[in-house]
Amino acid sequence: MGNYLGSTNQQQQDMLQTIGLASLEELYQDIPKEMLVENLAIPAGKSELEVRRILEAMGQKNKVFSTIFRGAGAYNHYIPAIVKQVAAKEEFMTSYTPYQPEISQGLLQSIFEYQTMICEITGMDTTNASVYDGATAAAEAVNMCLEKKRMKVLISETANPMTIQTIMTYFSSREIECIITPQKAGVTNLSVLKEQLDDTTACFVVQQPNYFGGIEPVEEIEQLVHETNAKFVMSVNPVASTVLKTAGEVNADIAVGDSQPFGLPMAFGGPYIGFVATKEKMIRKLPGRIAGETIDEAGNRAFVLTLQAREQHIRREKAASNICSNQALCALTNAVYMSTMGAVGIQQVAEQCYSKAHYLAEKLTQINGVELGNDSSFFHEFVTSFPVANEKILAKLEDHDILGGYPTDQGLLWCVTEMNTKEQMDQVVVLVKEVCEK
Repeated sequence: MGNYLGSTNQQQQDMLQTIGLASLEELYQDIPKEMLVENLAIPAGKSELEVRRILEAMGQKNKVFSTIFRGAGAYNHYIPAIVKQVAAKEEFMTSYTPYQPEISQGLLQSIFEYQTMICEITGMDTTNASVYDGATAAAEAVNMCLEKKRMKVLISETANPMTIQTIMTYFSSREIECIITPQKAGVTNLSVLKEQLDDTTACFVVQQPNYFGGIEPVEEIEQLVHETNAKFVMSVNPVASTVLKTAGEVNADIAVGDSQPFGLPMAFGGPYIGFVATKEKMIRKLPGRIAGETIDEAGNRAFVLTLQAREQHIRREKAASNICSNQALCALTNAVYMSTMGAVGIQQVAEQCYSKAHYLAEKLTQINGVELGNDSSFFHEFVTSFPVANEKILAKLEDHDILGGYPTDQGLLWCVTEMNTKEQMDQVVVLVKEVCEK
């Protein structure tokens, strides 16, 4: 592919030398070997049209399933046509950083409206706009909680593994102790949490619903965490927050999450958008940008970036975070989705997710040898174990153009949304039964 890059071989070597690397391959040393393509096999001297055809042919190897029963952090929801229509307008697609409010009112308002709706969803006072994804949001929230005498971070084992890994990566080079709180029956083990909490604990991070779909006892967790004056960070699914108690209602200090379910396609993993919402007392610790409402000299409603003495304006060594951008187009997409669906529409989506997931779980566990992973309540994800290998179940479903649950040590992690019909769920049950009772 080097023949099609704009830089020369010498320029590439000069850049590598500057950052202390010997080859382009070293740039990707942290990526698992099985994920790397050694050779794209594109012949030299091809035209743009010919290269495009070659790459499109490669793209055809991607498998896009017509029916999806998998979540684990990225969720298949219906996106009304108007969402893409509005977000694709050139004035939004090409807009730049809104440092000059006098020429950026449209973009600033879209960010402000997004922030307002995220606050309503989470029950918090203020939010940013925004960070790269939900895992980054969780790590940034932890950073907000650190104090000189509180440098221990507790993370529930039931959080998304990628969230845990991101937090660990953030603080691996600092003297921050990150400790995993184990699970019990699919939710956080409260007895162990109580033992781990002390006056050196900065915060506890829990996901609601958690990675395995379980609904955590967040009210009990909040009491335990705040008894030691540590901060309580809740990573939430914004759809579930319309039917479960919000982070604000359970007195969490910070709510984080990924608002990909609000109008963003799964898109092979991104781009997504993370949010960090908090109480007013912690607003000055929020990373990223905050759009605020004011009035102009004529007394008209206007919008500006507020609390700007931040990462992008102060000396790097004094910055609390290196987040200085925002996912403006993704935030706009979220805002259009939430406006289109409305509070009632989003709640109906949540209710469909809940009821359909419980229907599928009930039908699957009627098959001999199929059991739920645990007895905890769940929203729209749940784990089932089988008398046969996970791979056999998934292969059978794939033969019928169905993407089954995500394989875990406990079994398959299923996800059901409003996109799944009763006919599709019944078909899954029939196919699983064929494999299990063969």
